[in-house]
Amino acid sequence: MRVFDVMTPVVQLCTPEDTVRDAAEAMAELDVGLLPVAEENCLVGMISDRDIAVRAVGKGCGPDTKIRDVMTPGVKYCFDDQDIESVSWNMGDIQVRRLPVLSRQKRLVGIISLGDIARSRAGDVTAASLHQISQPGGQHTQAG
Repeated sequence: MRVFDVMTPVVQLCTPEDTVRDAAEAMAELDVGLLPVAEENCLVGMISDRDIAVRAVGKGCGPDTKIRDVMTPGVKYCFDDQDIESVSWNMGDIQVRRLPVLSRQKRLVGIISLGDIARSRAGDVTAASLHQISQPGGQHTQAG
């Protein structure tokens, strides 16, 4: 099974100039915890509900703070034609629960989450990835 078989194809984007309030409202409306940040047709980062909580609210920034000031720069992604099992293992290795999905032409075509994978297959791969993601460390560690 390939990523394009299970990904969520409709993706809400935001820009670095949007505000934390804009992102939080979009997340609430869409019931998601992550939005890709695009500038001039290129992905430049991701903003998560955790970014808003830790990098904005936790540091005393207000709702009019620009996304560029609190987003996670550098985008980790997968391709739409990749095998789900390898993507799931990669998500575990890099300790993320969601990845933007790009075409081979580097166009954003969707987002894949562990939930998408879990709904599509037996839970073995998803469970293993979740175990890896849940290990201390990673991009959003509280240790150290």
